[in-house]
Amino acid sequence: YALILRADLVIADISTLNPNAIYELGVRHAAKPLSTIIIKAESTSKIPFDIDHTRVFSYKHLGEDIGVDEANRMQTLLKEKMLNIAKTPVKDSPVYEYLQTLQEPQMDIEEYKDIVGALAKKNDCIFALVENAKLLMGEDKFNEAIKYWEKALEKNPKESYYIQQLALCTYKQQVNNDEQEMYLNDALRILDKLVDSNDPETFGLKGAIYKRLSKINNDNISYLDRAIENYEKGYMINYDFYTGENLAFCFDKKSALLNDGNDEKIYCRIQAKKIREQLFKILSSKIELEDIRSIPNIKWMSATFSICCYALGEVEDGKKYETIFKETAEHWEISTYESQKEELKQLLNLNFM
Repeated sequence: YALILRADLVIADISTLNPNAIYELGVRHAAKPLSTIIIKAESTSKIPFDIDHTRVFSYKHLGEDIGVDEANRMQTLLKEKMLNIAKTPVKDSPVYEYLQTLQEPQMDIEEYKDIVGALAKKNDCIFALVENAKLLMGEDKFNEAIKYWEKALEKNPKESYYIQQLALCTYKQQVNNDEQEMYLNDALRILDKLVDSNDPETFGLKGAIYKRLSKINNDNISYLDRAIENYEKGYMINYDFYTGENLAFCFDKKSALLNDGNDEKIYCRIQAKKIREQLFKILSSKIELEDIRSIPNIKWMSATFSICCYALGEVEDGKKYETIFKETAEHWEISTYESQKEELKQLLNLNFM
């Protein structure tokens, strides 16, 4: 019940009309006005009257399995539905549709943490393992979150998101200065499992690790070049904005480290400015088309736009989008943002006041 109440999204498959599933769907509809998707096999007998009027998405089941084409169709449909829900939430619970003044129940966050933590320790619910890990990360308890990502990976060894989060926690955990390099290299070894990945998130993580390795090794340019290489790959895949800003930052950093008179020094500074101008154009047009607070990845988009604005001298816009970022960011994310902002300020001799 706690997971059903707190989940950002629930997908209920009612194909077998299992009483437990129907009951849990009822609990969800009573607890949440939004973000519930119902699916079923076409062969399902007539669904109960109470949910017959609710939008249900059907798929064809071939008996032994679901065909590849049908699986791909449903993946596309579900992805589109999820993005629409994130962008423009609409009431999908008949309870809240008919009872207009009904108030959504609220659950104490500490009680939720206790319930999810207890479930995670039993190791029998992968969602609880993941949710508990994310809650611990939100409290900067990366060392503790690691064991839950490891348990989640035991259940699903090929899940790239779990691998990425395990690597993130490994390099973010609090360790002695003389142990930092060892754990950063451990994080890189974890990401080696995604060697064939074209996910910008993977390249972004590698870039962040190499950037950190550069910093703890007296601004080693070799590590910085590896950071640039990975950030560049991530950025070129789909102009991922967060990766793009980190790429620009690394070019600025490298420019500052090179001696005056070195042609590459000028090239790096020009590249950084060019990337940020490109990012500014992309993000400006996206924000013009949509309300920024309704965009699914608002957190990192606003963080990127804020830093980009500061670097290009648009200080008021920088402050505006920094505020939006901080509204939804975790403590460790704000700390990472502030650290990069301060370093950028020194690199470019900027004044954010």
